[in-house]
Amino acid sequence: MSENVKQILERLQPDAYVDRYGQVYTDTGDFMRITGGDIIVLGNEHYLVLRDEVERSFGIEDPKFWVKRCRHLESGKRQILKLVFHETFSRQLGEIKITCYRSPRKEARILDLVREDFRFMQGFSTQDAAGNNVRVLDVIRGKRLDQWIHELDLDHETYFHQYLPQILPKFIVACEAIESLHARGEKHGDIRRDHLWVERSTGNYVWIDFDYTFSFQENPFGLDIFGLGGLLLYIVGKGFYSQLDIANLCADGKKAPEFNGGDFLLVFKNRLANLQKIFPYIPESLNWVLMHFSGSTTVYYETVDEFLRDLRPCLQQMS
Repeated sequence: MSENVKQILERLQPDAYVDRYGQVYTDTGDFMRITGGDIIVLGNEHYLVLRDEVERSFGIEDPKFWVKRCRHLESGKRQILKLVFHETFSRQLGEIKITCYRSPRKEARILDLVREDFRFMQGFSTQDAAGNNVRVLDVIRGKRLDQWIHELDLDHETYFHQYLPQILPKFIVACEAIESLHARGEKHGDIRRDHLWVERSTGNYVWIDFDYTFSFQENPFGLDIFGLGGLLLYIVGKGFYSQLDIANLCADGKKAPEFNGGDFLLVFKNRLANLQKIFPYIPESLNWVLMHFSGSTTVYYETVDEFLRDLRPCLQQMS
């Protein structure tokens, strides 16, 4: 006869506190039913579900019901289980519509590829009793890079001269990590500012979430490269700047610079790419890299190597 949650906890974690004794699941296909107090069994391993993970963006909490924060009962270790969830959507890149979709198997492949590579989150994949792919992930102790930068209580010029020269080399290492994926025929698939974390104990920048992928025949790695460009823009600008943000910057009597559509990002048309217009101390070479992602560009980076060949020399001009 199978054990219930109470019996499993008494055997493996007798001191564990739970609000409720839920159900034991060996099939994770119906993940909406699995919640705090349940136990997921994968082979001979037991994971007590603590809660659903939540994605926080623009002040809004978005629950991810297929991602469970758990405690591995055999070791006591906190881990994240990502269960099978398929979705498809489109992104617009200029005039091109790109189909994006979620692939658990692709994330499982990358976890194997990047094992023991500090630049990526670590974990492994396995199958539940019904054959569903489950990714078992280590929890990264740290903070999102964009949050870390946002919370620096500094004006932009001080940030630019004192902090950016330390941040850019680590960002370049993170870009090299993506380049290594591309060299092996894989994509990150969802490069954005909340998917790069600063590990607290080491200061390393660590990529998370590899389950998105996309079909983009014109440039197979194009969305990844545009993602890196958007992240660089945030890092250099210490944030993104819309027309309203620019107006607020100039509210203290400064003359507002003139803009046109080509000064803004090609993908997110409300984000200023031509940062030199509001921060004139940004070197021309660095601003030139940013402008490759603007609506006015006629030349695009087709590889991470091309992007880095322009970005690395910028470091020397900032030191």
